[in-house]
Amino acid sequence: MADLATELFDREQVERNLPPSMGAEDFSYMLQQRSGAYFRLGQGGAQEGCCLHNPQYDFNDVVISVGARLSAAIVEKSMPL
Repeated sequence: MADLATELFDREQVERNLPPSMGAEDFSYMLQQRSGAYFRLGQGGAQEGCCLHNPQYDFNDVVISVGARLSAAIVEKSMPL
């Protein structure tokens, strides 16, 4: 995933060594049934303490196109030639 993101975006925009988090522990139950992966699409705000589930959280709409581009690239990469 990080390699694909680096192909699409500047290397400085891809963080490969995030600290472990329990932010998606419920996703592990789905992965017991189906193969998959979890990645984060950063969108800023953490430096002000306004991460997801914070009452001051404001989604950055600019990342919608970034996420769409990355999602499309994942699908294209997985398709047979």
